[in-house]
Amino acid sequence: MSFTDHLWCTSSRRQHQIPSGPVRIGTTDVQPVSSTRDLGVYIDANMSMRTHVTAVVRACFADLRQIRSVRRSLSRHALLTLVRALIVSKADYCNSVLAGIPGQLQDRLQSVLNAAARLVFSARRSKRTTPLLRELHWLRVPERVTFRLSVLAYPLSSWNSAGVHC
Repeated sequence: MSFTDHLWCTSSRRQHQIPSGPVRIGTTDVQPVSSTRDLGVYIDANMSMRTHVTAVVRACFADLRQIRSVRRSLSRHALLTLVRALIVSKADYCNSVLAGIPGQLQDRLQSVLNAAARLVFSARRSKRTTPLLRELHWLRVPERVTFRLSVLAYPLSSWNSAGVHC
């Protein structure tokens, strides 16, 4: 990947109408890409966020496998700290851009949090995760996105109610 990407954004129904050749910028031909990464967030041409979710899920499960290999050497507190630092923070990073994603993609992200909760409690794969998530005080993915959006929106509205004009 180069430092300059050229990404046409459109619905999947209109992808065939987009030119597939390079765009000339100055003396450089810039090839189009199907997705690009900016500040750690992958954006795909149809704005589905599928590429981003796939990358996050892959990275989180890789980290979970490594944590699982050392979990017996860790106290529960240390294990929980490691899971929060490496898994939950990665799943939550810029999750406000995930508002409105399809349920299938939400389910893939939720599977990461479910696996992390099972790891913390040494629970079997067949164990229901709702009680585990509740005990950890972890929201499900849709609620996490809503919470993040609320946190982003609240300061601005509270400033305006205090008479501060932006």
